[in-house]
Amino acid sequence: MAGGIYTLDSKQIRPSTDAQKCAVRGAKTTAVRTTWKEITVAFMRRTKIHGLKFVFTPEKSKPQRVLWILAFFVCMSMLVTWSWNRILYLMSYPAVTKIYMVWAHNMSFPAVTFCNKNVFRVSSLTQVDLYHSGYWLDLMHPNHTVMESSLAILRDSHKQGLLSLLDFTDYSPPADHHANTTEMMGRLGHQLEHMLLECRFRGEVCTARNFSTIYTRYGKCYTFNSGLDGNPLLTTLKGGTGNGLEIMLDIQQDEYLPVWGETDETSYEAGIKVQIHSQDEPPFIDQLGFGVAPGFQTFVSYEMSYEAGIKVQLHAQSEPPWLRELGFGLQYLPPPWGDCKSTPIDSEFFSTYSITACRIDCETRYLVENCNCRMVHMPDFLVEKDNDYCVCETPCNMTRYGKELSMVRIPSKASAKYLAKKFNKTEQYIGDNILVLDIFFEALNYEKIEQKKAYEIAGLLGDIGGQMGLFIGASVLTILEIFDYLYEVFKDKVLGYFIRKKRPRRCQSDNLSTCDTLRSHSDSLGFTPNMLPRHPTLGNFEEFAC
Repeated sequence: MAGGIYTLDSKQIRPSTDAQKCAVRGAKTTAVRTTWKEITVAFMRRTKIHGLKFVFTPEKSKPQRVLWILAFFVCMSMLVTWSWNRILYLMSYPAVTKIYMVWAHNMSFPAVTFCNKNVFRVSSLTQVDLYHSGYWLDLMHPNHTVMESSLAILRDSHKQGLLSLLDFTDYSPPADHHANTTEMMGRLGHQLEHMLLECRFRGEVCTARNFSTIYTRYGKCYTFNSGLDGNPLLTTLKGGTGNGLEIMLDIQQDEYLPVWGETDETSYEAGIKVQIHSQDEPPFIDQLGFGVAPGFQTFVSYEMSYEAGIKVQLHAQSEPPWLRELGFGLQYLPPPWGDCKSTPIDSEFFSTYSITACRIDCETRYLVENCNCRMVHMPDFLVEKDNDYCVCETPCNMTRYGKELSMVRIPSKASAKYLAKKFNKTEQYIGDNILVLDIFFEALNYEKIEQKKAYEIAGLLGDIGGQMGLFIGASVLTILEIFDYLYEVFKDKVLGYFIRKKRPRRCQSDNLSTCDTLRSHSDSLGFTPNMLPRHPTLGNFEEFAC
């Protein structure tokens, strides 16, 4: 038969010409491909988000749909508002502080540093020392002549010896002599072997070998339990007096340099300055130390506080014998939650960062860069005058020791003669120069202060997830449904665009339309144009093809 012949079967219809194959293939593509609008409607009807299915269902009237739209947008607005509030709260990096007490079976004993308030011993001065340092001691004019006003203040016991040393008429300094401040302070400062009369730790005898030398603003100082010079770190097993460090010292007031005038460094006190600190932190004794006077036995009961932050001490030297360290503990997290410093210190002098180490290191570098010299003690006025140069951040971790002091008179009238005989001194000398320092833990516990992040990503997700379930009935799986919907739309709009662009728009045929060609073939077969023979259940063939 001219034209195409259709072979009819109960399962398939097989066209016999290229035009008829193209028509059937186009019909199948049209039947399978759906638009993004249809995808959206289908998503809205099957989604678990409360309210959307009622907006697009044909079972609801128009007023009901409007009410559901309003309700849905109100809930979405509340969800977005609350979620944005939680995000802003997270971006503010909030933190909370936790304080709790920790009990221990034993605790490391802290480092104890003390310095005599007098820097130089008068009896140890030499002619070379006075030649190079007499002007700074207010004993000489710049031309090496003696200040008569200063000599008038000297004690008679020191005057004759100093006068002989201050005679530079035929004197010339050694050619190979180079002034060294550290060597001078080490030689002229009070020697621990002469100051330390008795020493006990936890009832056991200790000696000067248990102390290490350190230099501060007060010159030559000494640290007990520093962990240096081969001495192991000591621990204590219980609190209370007798379970810590007990030392008896002779401050040697007869060796004190006279006060010739008032300067920034003038000291009117007699006694020692003490600081209790951790082994990782260098002493800053002129700023953080407390004074111990001769003629008293001073009991120092302390408790350890471990914190990330700084403890601010408010203390005056004129406070009464009983005093409590006043301060407040703060714990900091590194940025952006806080402003503490968590990175190691960049210093050639210290390995562990602390405010004390930072200040000493900064002032040392300042002197080296501007004066090409390095003093034993670093002056504080550098920090005051150049705050931009010396900026020390609060460390994130530090250990502080809160202390409580009490004092009793020593010697008593009953013990004055015994002590004078024991140390071969007069009773007046014992009362003016002898002091006892007793340092011990109040109890084997310490206060730990920790700062934690108050709000993190997990909390944000929990809050947003709870609000999603409350307002729109959504969950994580609902979010996956939305991504699946977006993928379908993307596939239809983007991928479908490129697929249709590659596919030819028309099949190769004559000017007759595909449907007209099929109709002509059905007419030539003598069948009803709209129905196939013996296949009434297949429906309209033109619908199927076109």
